[in-house]
Amino acid sequence: MVEAGDTTAAVAFHAEPGHRPAIASTGSPVLDVVIPVYNEETDLEPCIRRLHDHLVEQFPYPFRITIADNGSTDGTLGVAERLSREFDDVEVLHLDEKGKGRALRAVWSTSDAPVLAYMDVDLSTDLAALGPLVAPLLSGHSDLAIGSRLARGARVVRGPKRELISRCYNLILRGTLAAR
Repeated sequence: MVEAGDTTAAVAFHAEPGHRPAIASTGSPVLDVVIPVYNEETDLEPCIRRLHDHLVEQFPYPFRITIADNGSTDGTLGVAERLSREFDDVEVLHLDEKGKGRALRAVWSTSDAPVLAYMDVDLSTDLAALGPLVAPLLSGHSDLAIGSRLARGARVVRGPKRELISRCYNLILRGTLAAR
């Protein structure tokens, strides 16, 4: 397992553990980054544009950004559909029910990309940490990478409620996955 210090709410893994992804020039995405959203009409477009620009400039392989709309009741779905029409490598999946886990499962279970990842729409992640997060997966060194704001060297500023929730989530991950 690899941790990328400045990353938060970012996870990446091989779709088929133990197999190094085939990186071909077929145009099929090597990386599928899922952005689960619920009522993010305002923040979605700048997030996707920023992530897309970063991947175009910094990621050397074909990629896909999948916006997973969790039953939004505002204009989020319309913004997502407009972005998918504008960018060939942005797709949208609409789910009628809420739930980040439900959205991730729906996208990851049907994705053809060998490396799957997710990030929160707020992109509080330093996007420069995405490359180091997925590099061990692309090289075949690791099957799973979890970015954490709690890693040594991470620079974090957040409120006490968010801090408590994050630490509880990390305890659950460590307990269930025996992760460091």
